[in-house]
Amino acid sequence: MSVEAKLDQVVRRHDELSSLLSQPGGLDSDDLARFSKELSDLTPVVQGVDSLRKLRAELADLDELLADPDSDPEMTALARAERAELQRRQPDLERRIKLLLLPKDAADEKNAIVEIRAGTGGDEAALFGADLFRMYQRYAELHGWRFEIINLSETGIGGYKEAVAQLSGRNVFSRLKFESGVHRVQRVPVTESGGRIHTSAATVAVLPEAEEVDVQIADKDLRIDTYRSSGPGGQSVNTTDSAVRITHLPTGIVVTQQDEKSQHKNRAKAMKVLRARLYEHERQQLQQERAEARKSQVGSGDRSERVRTYNFPQGRVTDHRINLSLHKLDKVLSGEALDEIIDALIAEDQAARLSEDA
Repeated sequence: MSVEAKLDQVVRRHDELSSLLSQPGGLDSDDLARFSKELSDLTPVVQGVDSLRKLRAELADLDELLADPDSDPEMTALARAERAELQRRQPDLERRIKLLLLPKDAADEKNAIVEIRAGTGGDEAALFGADLFRMYQRYAELHGWRFEIINLSETGIGGYKEAVAQLSGRNVFSRLKFESGVHRVQRVPVTESGGRIHTSAATVAVLPEAEEVDVQIADKDLRIDTYRSSGPGGQSVNTTDSAVRITHLPTGIVVTQQDEKSQHKNRAKAMKVLRARLYEHERQQLQQERAEARKSQVGSGDRSERVRTYNFPQGRVTDHRINLSLHKLDKVLSGEALDEIIDALIAEDQAARLSEDA
């Protein structure tokens, strides 16, 4: 289907929905909500189409005026200047409409589960994992999102072997989904007496939060074990079997949760994380099937990819997927400059999808 045919289709659907919603008496609440959201999504496209078609009509009028040999010279000069300005604006307007027409990731508007795990580097990797966790916590605060800690596995010296949080707010997953992967740090560890720079790593996984309606989990597919929770270094912090380990038998995915004193609360939190992991598992499989040949520069968000390096001696952060370096390490880790990287990743993904769609 040509771009013009797509635009006509969008305008027709927008008119149809506007008509339906102007007389909502025959709609149930589910249809009303669904149609209202669809109309809201289509409205920016239709506004863009109106602007583009007005611009094209103005260009046609100006071309007619410029082609008339009897036109006043002063009017011709004005028309030529106006035409140049309209031609300058046209490509940006067309690109914006094409971006709006790109298929949306169904998970973009969801909340997210962020999981951080220390990788190679021992205690230093765990300390870096804690730095990343605080970075996302501050970033969430700057965006007005809710940040709820689900699980922390501490090392005892301020590091996190594993940290899991739920971030809730507007378009959380769409902003954070490219954070998944291996994050690497280069710095002199606090435990290093010789002043040598070490390289350590932590993995970040950003999963769209799944509702029960998104993922159906049968009881027969679960093995649930309870045990006594322990703190850093293995010391017991609870005298009851409140910690929970849930294994999803078909996929082998295992989730453990011990932060709460109540077994019931630990189980609820573990199920939330399990649903998110299963939803992401299904989502990745679908994406792979639909776009086997696609090799976007941004990457798939696979956590095995090395995505970013934080170089402390040089105060530099480099995102390897788009060859972007910022000499703003402190501001990135405080969440203030993280949007500069995220915006560049989103723009690169959009450019790749546009060229694929062309």
